[in-house]
Amino acid sequence: MLKEACVENFSNIPHVIKAGADRLELNNNLELGGTTPSYGVIKKSVTYAANFRIPVVVMIRPRGGNFVYNENEISIMADDIEASAKLGAQGVAFGCLTSQNQINRIQMMHLITSARSLNLEVVMHMAFDDISNDNQETELNWLADQGVKRILTHGGKLDKPILATIPHLKEIIKWANNRIEILPGGGITTENRDDIAKKLHLNELHGSKIV
Repeated sequence: MLKEACVENFSNIPHVIKAGADRLELNNNLELGGTTPSYGVIKKSVTYAANFRIPVVVMIRPRGGNFVYNENEISIMADDIEASAKLGAQGVAFGCLTSQNQINRIQMMHLITSARSLNLEVVMHMAFDDISNDNQETELNWLADQGVKRILTHGGKLDKPILATIPHLKEIIKWANNRIEILPGGGITTENRDDIAKKLHLNELHGSKIV
């Protein structure tokens, strides 16, 4: 099983790598759901993880709150994507929505094109879970068509335990049909990870307590 550890800043990285993390999602401000870490944090984290051949995915999110961004925020995100690539990150995670909670395709295309031109993997983060279930299949298909590598999803709102969202996660996995990776996260721990992986027939999971 590939275990992606969600980490805040650098301080916990040596511990999670030692504990068996296979990939890192690097954040600041996890109490806000994760925002972009500083240049120095990205540089130190990527350099350290490279010693263990552990890939790093950088959260690209200029603030907490919703995922509806203005032009200035998109410009900031584009610069942070470029900085992440220069510092040697393997991927970036972001998500831009409209006020109707659908994917903002113009903003997403701008950032996806930038990231892919820099040889970064693109991850649609849990902004996906703010999209209504009725629209998720259409939006998933669009993300797959744009070459997005994977979708990080809880399968529902985070106030629901992950075991309660298993049925919808199975539905999302079926929609994906191996065209885009589905990475379950939110409430996955060392205690339940094996059970969840078995229920979903998946071999990669995400969590802040996964190792």
